[in-house]
Amino acid sequence: MRVDDLILELQDMVNDAKPMPLSRDKKVLISSDRILDVLDEMEDTLPSEIRQAKNIVADREQILAEAKRSGEDIIRQAEERRKIMVSESEIVRAAEAQAREILGNAKKKAQEMHRAANAYVDDLMKKTEDSIGASLQEIRQARQSFKASKKQS
Repeated sequence: MRVDDLILELQDMVNDAKPMPLSRDKKVLISSDRILDVLDEMEDTLPSEIRQAKNIVADREQILAEAKRSGEDIIRQAEERRKIMVSESEIVRAAEAQAREILGNAKKKAQEMHRAANAYVDDLMKKTEDSIGASLQEIRQARQSFKASKKQS
């Protein structure tokens, strides 16, 4: 089960719980065993979400490596084209100008791919970070609520 689902389960427990008689501050009766079971499941689930975040980081490295290889291939091809085009003086000047343009375009494309890969991975990491942060905050709030209701019991 996902942490989000477990948090909803805790909220349902609180919402469905019987109110304490003569309680002004909305105290309810909840089985501590049920709450502890859900909290244990949350502790078991969090490591998988952390593993997922680590996989995203690993994917980022792979994407960056592929972008670098692709950029290097483009640059190598541009270099090869430039060498092939070299022959006579006027043709040589034209070939060198074209090769510089191809090389410049190749470098720009490699940089764009690199930036796009970084942006994509950063976005994935931010979403994962936000999700884990929200889940953690909800867990903390649920525990505080549970502790507070336990102290008042």
